[in-house]
Order: sequence, then structure tokens, then C-alpha cells
Amino acid sequence: MARVFSIDETAEEASVEDGVATDAGRVSRSASVSRDNRETVGEIAVEDPRVTCREVNVYYGDKHAIRKVDLDIGRNEVIALIGPSGCGKSTFIRCLNRMNDTVEGCRVTGKILLDDQDIYDRKMDVVPLRAQVGMVFQKPNPFPKSIYENVAWGPRIHGLALNKIELDEIVETSLRKAGLWDEVKDRMEQPGTGLSGGQQQRLCIARTIAVGPEVILMDEPCSALDPIATAKIEELIDELSQQYSIAIVTHSMQQAARVSQRTAYFHLGDLIEVGETGQIFTNPRHQLTEDYITGRFG
Repeated sequence: MARVFSIDETAEEASVEDGVATDAGRVSRSASVSRDNRETVGEIAVEDPRVTCREVNVYYGDKHAIRKVDLDIGRNEVIALIGPSGCGKSTFIRCLNRMNDTVEGCRVTGKILLDDQDIYDRKMDVVPLRAQVGMVFQKPNPFPKSIYENVAWGPRIHGLALNKIELDEIVETSLRKAGLWDEVKDRMEQPGTGLSGGQQQRLCIARTIAVGPEVILMDEPCSALDPIATAKIEELIDELSQQYSIAIVTHSMQQAARVSQRTAYFHLGDLIEVGETGQIFTNPRHQLTEDYITGRFG
């Protein structure tokens, strides 16, 4: 298991310098952990975890894409996963509902527990798992069906509604939670693909929450959206965190600062640092984290 440093401990002696102003905030001092140290810095564990990951490794054939990642995701928290392109953050969240099972040659080792149940147990059925741990992708992907059927499809195949009245209630509740009901309630039979990009993404979020997940994974959900649509999604994330645990991959450090309580920084397959979002952006302890948030690379 990767060694975890406590909040008041440093990995090595280093001088403390003046802070560096960045768009994400102000770094109060130079990071104290060397770039050469790839052990995770910060508190990986939370008091009440919904998801617990220990010694997670991901291989694509001979390529070791994720190395010994330890991380908890708490109940009703938003955790942002940041890092340069190709660092492994999307690969990691795809482990959390076994989406990597669909990738030929991909192999995952280690322990990932959802409410203390090993999701990689051979007896685990991935269909209900992917209802419990939903995924919202980078590009909106509504089904080529009506707005109503986009939301109703999941509850119907999972047997969550006994009749049409219950199904209607689930659809309306899900669309309300996604902040979309007032915009589509009079055109429920129109195709979901006819909505704007931002509306399509909120429809996909409604589709995800309609099956009653515990965790929602979001892989750069705003990267294809304009600023107004992005703001609506960010407001929605804050509201949804009252009921769900959310892990969001984002290339926008400003977005991570706005929506998350905790942030995890990945670099070339390693989880470098994890901590409260304010601390990561204003007082990072690892030099690689500081390099990234101050724009030295990434």
C-alpha cells in the first residue's frame, strides 16, 4: 500500500518560499514533497466512505496505466479528479463501475468496495452495479428515443416501477432533480436528441439518477458545453451531492474549485496528492501538484 503522510508531516526537508499567484488561487508556500516521490500525499481515507479503493492497479496489456491507487469517496461528497491528459483519472473512475470490463486487454487488480462489498467479486452482477454507480460521459449521449423513454428505460428494465403511474412519477422526479422538467414537460414525446447540448447532458443525468444510484461518476461532463450550460450543470452537481456521492473528472481547475469538497491529483498513473480542495489549490504539499496548478505543465 502506498504510504500516506499525515497533514502535519512532510516527506523531506525543504525550504519554504513565498506563494505564487495562479488562476486557481494563491499558493501560500512551495510544496515540500519532491517531484521524485510518487507516494500519495494527503488523507486518502474519509470517516464515512461510500467507495473504498485500495492497491488499485490497471493494465492495458503490458502497459501499467494506474499504479497502486488508494482512495476513499465519502457519502454525499463531491471529489474532483484532476491532472494532465493521459494521467489515468478517467481510467480510474471507469474502474468504479467496471466500465473497463468492456475494454479488451484491460486488467484491474486490488480492492474496490462499494458499501463494503467487493465490486470485482466473481459473483458481482455488473448490471445492477452500473445502476448503483452511474456514469455521465464527456459527450451527451441520449438514446434515439423520446425524452420520456430516455428516463423511463432504466427504471423499466430494472423493475423499479410496478405500473405506469409509478413510472411517470420516477420520470418527473428525475427530470426535476436534473433541473430539466420545466423545460421539457410539454414535449415529452419529442426525441431527446433534439435538445440542446446542455439539455441533453441534463437528460443523461436524469437518466442516471432515475435508477436510484448511490454514486454518480462524471467524466468531463461540461467539456462540450458553453459557459451557461456549464453553470447549470455545476449548480446541479451541488444539489445532487445532498443525495449522492459524486466523482468528477475535469480539466478545469476553476470548475474543480467551484464544485468539489475534495480533490485528487493524478500524474502519469500515480495518485500524487489528495486533500480538501482549498488546501490543494492554495497550499499543495507535492511539487508535482504545485507544478500543475501553477501552469508549469499540463
